[in-house]
Amino acid sequence: MNIKLPSEQQKWLEEQVAAGHFTSLDEAMALAVADLMAAETDDLAWAKPYVDKARASLARGDVMSGEDYLEGLDRKAKSLRPR
Repeated sequence: MNIKLPSEQQKWLEEQVAAGHFTSLDEAMALAVADLMAAETDDLAWAKPYVDKARASLARGDVMSGEDYLEGLDRKAKSLRPR
């Protein structure tokens, strides 16, 4: 089978192989197809407990703005940096 990719995708794949992330272009393409196949058959049932937990949190009013959340992450990241 011959596959023609856009040049930027082919270049990226070649760089990934050169960096040692894949042993060959064939391996990289096989992994990409396997991931697509898995995504197609995933019914997302694994996510239901997370969605249920989020809905319960929302119902309790346990929410914050995205801005507040990001500020908290920033504070946490700053506290983890070496001084």
